[in-house]
Amino acid sequence: MSTLFDKYGGFATVGNIVHNFYEKILDDGELRPYFKGIDMERLIRHQTDFMCMILGGPVDYTGRDLRKAHSRLNITEKDFYAVADLLEETLEEAGVEDEDIKTVMTMVAGTKDDLVSEEPEN
Repeated sequence: MSTLFDKYGGFATVGNIVHNFYEKILDDGELRPYFKGIDMERLIRHQTDFMCMILGGPVDYTGRDLRKAHSRLNITEKDFYAVADLLEETLEEAGVEDEDIKTVMTMVAGTKDDLVSEEPEN
């Protein structure tokens, strides 16, 4: 059975998608502060491995627990959805089919409770 990783060209394609995704995030004035002082090359490599893994690629993701890795950032629900929207936009621009985007975005939605740590504003 073919994976999404194979379908879209493997590591090189996933790496380009992740790179373009982080360019969009860093261009966003609301999201950029989350990445102040972060080694972006390292983060992009790490995120590429993570994306390869969730798309069924041969990479074994060995990163920290999502909740532990993001707890100090106080990520808001609003910013979580802003990042998710940028990912969806990046996947569309890369030519990923709608059904496959839906699959990826469902996986992303499943991480929300581990990433969002700030209470929503009323």
